[in-house]
Amino acid sequence: MELKDASISRRNLLRGAATAALLLPFGATLASCAAPSGGGGGGGGTDAGKVSADNPFGVAANSKVDAVIFDGGYGIDYVETSAKIMQDNKKLGGVSVKVASSTKIAQELQPRFVGGNPPDLIDNSGANSIGWNTILDQLETLDDVLDSNNLEGTKISDTLFGGVKAPGTFDGKFVALNYVMTVYGIWYSSSLFEENGWDVPKSWQDLKALGEKAKAKGKYLFLWGKEAATYYQTMVVDSAVIQAGDDVRLPLENLDAKAWSHPAIQGILEILHDLIASGYVKPGGGGTQFTQAQAQWSLDQEALLYPSGSWIENEMKKTTADDFKMKGFPELPLDTSQTTPAGTMRAEAGEPFIVPKKAKNVAGGKELLRTMLSKESATAFAKNKLAPTIVKDTVPADGFGSTALVSQSEMLASAGENVFTIKSFNLYGMNSDQLPIWNSFLDGKMTVAEITKQLQGLTDKVREDSSVTKIEIK
Repeated sequence: MELKDASISRRNLLRGAATAALLLPFGATLASCAAPSGGGGGGGGTDAGKVSADNPFGVAANSKVDAVIFDGGYGIDYVETSAKIMQDNKKLGGVSVKVASSTKIAQELQPRFVGGNPPDLIDNSGANSIGWNTILDQLETLDDVLDSNNLEGTKISDTLFGGVKAPGTFDGKFVALNYVMTVYGIWYSSSLFEENGWDVPKSWQDLKALGEKAKAKGKYLFLWGKEAATYYQTMVVDSAVIQAGDDVRLPLENLDAKAWSHPAIQGILEILHDLIASGYVKPGGGGTQFTQAQAQWSLDQEALLYPSGSWIENEMKKTTADDFKMKGFPELPLDTSQTTPAGTMRAEAGEPFIVPKKAKNVAGGKELLRTMLSKESATAFAKNKLAPTIVKDTVPADGFGSTALVSQSEMLASAGENVFTIKSFNLYGMNSDQLPIWNSFLDGKMTVAEITKQLQGLTDKVREDSSVTKIEIK
C-alpha cells in the first residue's frame, strides 16, 4: 500500500522544505512557479520535430525518451505498455522509450535535477518521492497535454473525470498529471449484507443501529491497524466536507485557527467516540499491523465496514474471503441536512507524473503522457490493476468481474463534477504526527475535546512555522 497516503498524501513537504535551498535557484519563490510550456522545448538539446495533429508536441524523429516510474502497488508495466504503443506509432518516426523503475525517487532523481539532466517523464510517487516545494519551479505546465487530442482523435480534457487537475495544481500552475483515479469510500461485503438483510447506512446517524446488529452477530462495525489509523481522520474530514462543503474544507486546507472546531467535524467525532465507547470498534488496533487488520475485515469478516481508498481491493486480493463481493459507498454526511449536492464525494487522481523543464526530450515526455491517456492504455490499466484511471468510460459494466470496480464507476458517475480533494495534511507532512493521535482516540483513550485540541495544535504549529512555505488552497 504505501499507506496510500493517497495522491499528494505520500509527499512530505515539511521535511522537503529543509532541502529547498539546495534545489531552488537563488531568489526563486513559489510565485515564480513553472512558466507556460513551450511545447517541444525544454533544457535538453533534442531537436524539435514538426508539430502536427498526430504529433502535437513536435517529438523529433528517432529521438529517445527517458522515463523513471515508481515501482509500487501498480508496478511499471502499465507505462511499458504505453511506451510500446508510442514506439509502434509510425507517425512519430521511430521514437524509442526507456522505462526504468525506482522505489527511491527522491534519492535517485534529486541529483539529476541539481545536475540539470532529469528524466523526460517521472512518476513522483512513493514514500520517497521528491517534495513538491523543492521542484515546482523546475516543472513544465501540462495544460497542453489535456488540450491535445488523444490517439483516438478526441480532446483529452473531454475524456477525463471531473476535478482531475486539482491534486497536481500548485499556486495556480498545473504541473503534475495524476493518472490513477482514487475513490475514497467505506467498503463492505455486499454478500454479507445481503445474507443478513442489512441496509447500507445513509448518514452517521445510522451507524449505531448497524453497530448493534453487528454486535448481535459477534462482529464489530469498524477495526483499524496502527499504520492506517489516519484512514479514520480521512473518513471524518471527508464526511464533514460532504455535510457542509467548503465551510469545512477551506479552513482545514488553509490552516485556520479554528478549523477543527467546525460543528460538522465535532458532530461526527462525537458519534465516532460513542461507537468506540459502545464497543462497536474492535480494540487493539494500535498494536496491529495494518494489513493484518485489513485481513481481519476482508478474510475473517470480523468487522462490517472499512474506510479506505479504492486501492483496497487490489491490496487485499490475496486475503479476501471467497464470495466477499466487495463494494463501496461514499463517506457519510452527518445527517440529512447536508448542504452539498447528492453524490458529493472525495475522489482524486493519484500517481503524479511530471515533465521537468530541463529534460532532454520534453516533447517526448508529454507524448508518452498523451499515449497513457489513450483509451487503449487506460482500459488496459483498469483491467489489469482493478482501478480506473482518470479516463472515463474505460471500465465495462461488469467491471472486469470486480464488484468493487463496478461500485467505483457508479460512485464516480453519481458524483459527476461534485468531487473534492484534501491536500493540506500531506502537503505539509502532518500525517506522521497525526497517526499516534488517531491510534489513541480509536483505542478509547482520548475524548473529543482532547483529539480536537491535539489536531488543532498540529495545524497551528504548521501555520506558525516560518520555515514552511504556505500555499493558498482554493
